[in-house]
Amino acid sequence: MDIREITGVADIILTGAAEKPDAEILVFEGRRITWAEMRERAARVANALTADGIGPRDRVAYLDKNGVEYFELAFGCSFIKAVAVAVNWRLAPPEMSYIINDAEATVLVIHEEFAGQLAAFEADLTHTTRIVVIGSHDTHVSYDEWRDAQSSACDPLPPAGDDVSMQLYTSGTTGLPKGAQLTNDNFRALFSVVEWQMDADTRNMAVMPLFHIAGSGWALFGMGSGATTIMTREFDPVAALKLIEDEKVTHAIFVPAILQFFLMVPSDGIDLTSMELIVYGASPITQDVLVKSMEQFGCEYMQVYGLTETTGVVTQLDPADHDPGGPRENLLRSAGKPVGGVEVRIVDSETGDELPDGEVGEVWIRTAQNMLGYWNMPEETAKSMPGDGWFLSGDAAYMQDGYLYIHDRVKDMIISGGENVYPAEVENALMGHEGIADVAVIGVPDDKWGEVGKALVIPVPDSGVTEDGILAFARERLAGFKCPKSVDFVEAIPRNPSGKILKRELRDPFWEGRERRVN
Repeated sequence: MDIREITGVADIILTGAAEKPDAEILVFEGRRITWAEMRERAARVANALTADGIGPRDRVAYLDKNGVEYFELAFGCSFIKAVAVAVNWRLAPPEMSYIINDAEATVLVIHEEFAGQLAAFEADLTHTTRIVVIGSHDTHVSYDEWRDAQSSACDPLPPAGDDVSMQLYTSGTTGLPKGAQLTNDNFRALFSVVEWQMDADTRNMAVMPLFHIAGSGWALFGMGSGATTIMTREFDPVAALKLIEDEKVTHAIFVPAILQFFLMVPSDGIDLTSMELIVYGASPITQDVLVKSMEQFGCEYMQVYGLTETTGVVTQLDPADHDPGGPRENLLRSAGKPVGGVEVRIVDSETGDELPDGEVGEVWIRTAQNMLGYWNMPEETAKSMPGDGWFLSGDAAYMQDGYLYIHDRVKDMIISGGENVYPAEVENALMGHEGIADVAVIGVPDDKWGEVGKALVIPVPDSGVTEDGILAFARERLAGFKCPKSVDFVEAIPRNPSGKILKRELRDPFWEGRERRVN
């Protein structure tokens, strides 16, 4: 299969099933799925969706950890030009229902493991008329029964470049998640430029959650290259290392926290020599972890930088630039050079002027990979995509000799273990606590997760509010990764004349002595 000939998500399974029907597309928890089997299942799913009234541009929500059903649903949606919406299973029930409702999803496919969350939010669903449960449920139809009641005969609708094939949600600076609409053209642009050296002999590991572009996008790229995907339901470092040995994995993408976990567990006696390439990104990595990880696996490494809104990768630090102890060692601090078809500018956010090498400004990106826009959020889209093809990343960086160096974030986002956390969302939740008069949430350095949230709280006088009480309150309303890990009580929170919290002033003491303000 030639990844550059893929014009849409449906092409991946149609081409693979035609060229190599009996080869394995997916290995998952002992199950081995062939291309022909996946093609047949996707067709049945497409027919089941059609029977439920789903058509072009309709949204279908998937709420589960990594599973075979995700790809059946993604390919099935692409056959009828519907849009797959993977919901972050780590969210709290109110956050889950917000995304499902915002997407206006008519059908929700959810695993029985999340029956408790479903019970908590089902009454709040506004558009969903069909709930399908992977496993069993007292009220709703099982996924297998729903799928297998349909014929495997299906003629996919011809894809168009501007068809939205996937809608992935990102946290919002206003506290509301935003649905990034990714089109067939976005994926085709990505497939045509990145050099991940995959082919039909590749054994590609997918451990990142599929609601992330690093999960679903990475797996689809491998499939589009004809590779076999080795997938885990969720990440376990010891099991993942053993799986690499057992399945002779050659390629994988990991966030730095995962590479660090691998270093913390016993790996002696596990054969990792099948590995050819490890791609890493989503958050900065320390040189110590990188160098030790390179020694552990002994394969080529490639760093990438990108966003959900850019369909993933826009810059890449090639294996040749990974030179610890050598003359190119300083490049390990960079996020690499723009990949083909991508333009990157460093812009002064106040003046709009492009900045010279070495000066820090906001990263602007122009590429055919840029999303169509945020679903039903024209104002947010206009802010991030002001025109002429540019997307404003919110990341602060500088360029030097063609290499991009991430320095800080223009927005206040925290990246904790590869997950994006927006303080505004956390602050909005915490302000519901009757003992909190005011609060600011900032990211502080953490050796394990890179960054974690810290809440700076002005308590209501005589309220008796405690750190433990605040953290428990947060856990009831927010996904665990969004919850602050500590609380400091303060007398004042600095603000500018318009009332905006001066986050930089609050963060500075915690980042003192560090060369950059991301970890």
